[in-house]
Amino acid sequence: MKKTALYDKHVALGAKIVPFAGFEMPVQYSGVTEEHFAVREKAGIFDVSHMGQFFIEGPAAKDLLQFVTSNNVDALQNGKAQYSCLPNENGGIVDDLIVYKMDDEKYFVVVNASNIDKDWAHISKYNDKFGAKMTNASDEMSLIAIQGPRATEILQKLTDTDLSSIPYYHFTVGSVDGVSDVIISNTGYTGSGGFEIYFDNKNAGQLWDALVAAGEEFGMIPCGLAARDTLRLEKGFCLYGNDIDDTTSPLEAGLGWITKFDKDFVNKASLENQKTEGVTKKLVGFEMQEKAIPRHGYEVVDAEGNIIGKVTSGTMSPMKKVGLGLAYVDEPYFKLGSEIFIRIRNKNIPAKVVKLPFV
Repeated sequence: MKKTALYDKHVALGAKIVPFAGFEMPVQYSGVTEEHFAVREKAGIFDVSHMGQFFIEGPAAKDLLQFVTSNNVDALQNGKAQYSCLPNENGGIVDDLIVYKMDDEKYFVVVNASNIDKDWAHISKYNDKFGAKMTNASDEMSLIAIQGPRATEILQKLTDTDLSSIPYYHFTVGSVDGVSDVIISNTGYTGSGGFEIYFDNKNAGQLWDALVAAGEEFGMIPCGLAARDTLRLEKGFCLYGNDIDDTTSPLEAGLGWITKFDKDFVNKASLENQKTEGVTKKLVGFEMQEKAIPRHGYEVVDAEGNIIGKVTSGTMSPMKKVGLGLAYVDEPYFKLGSEIFIRIRNKNIPAKVVKLPFV
């Protein structure tokens, strides 16, 4: 198992460590609920250094990314980031990712930890005809996320960069606590605002300690992967491996908004055909109508008990105090307000299809 550069910090803080995507990662510190509310109401700090980072450079960099990703890279200006995905040749998704435009011939791509090798191989395969310079910096870089309504104030204490001038899904390269060449990005996976900062591993301990100290007066606490999951799920954000994978299309997953058909890309024809004909299954949000917690893999059934889908993510919402989740369901149940049932321990518990985000 790999360890991030901050592993010893987590152990010293008493974090519960679990294996995740090939890394030993903190799943929680003080408890999922406390960490969840800290992010929603104040701030939380996350080590997400397990994520993968690639640099794609050179005159062909844009053309390569334009072909392998679903979103329109042409829409990016310098200093802007874009959520996108890598379509595969069968209509599914290799991974979802964020593309950062550093300058006209340099892009920074952030991928999921469990897919680093798979994504690298997939992009490299198509790069044979483009010839862009590709660098896998995943083992050299760390990533800290400071999330929550007080996150900007906390990070601002440590940088001369005017954070208020960085809009959502934009970034700059600046200095934090005297460390230069830090990518400061107004992005995150919690839906509560904040920043993600990317930097060289050697500065990880210094920046973690500086941020923890800066956040103390605001009530910021360290948070683990479990709270990250409940936070993203309340906002209806997809998790690769649960809600999207190699067999689910971006259109089925509700990611048509990042699938742009005014350009050529991998498997465009198949997805265009799916768009024209319509999908037969779709990812929807649902809330339990009785006290119950849905979990990944639970069957979704209709009133007669016929299987009509499967839960991909589920939890008890700390904010709403109800069980909620995401599920792929058959066509008649796409409509908001549709009554479905989640099969939990051989009981069919009623649920309702609702609009996302939940919170």
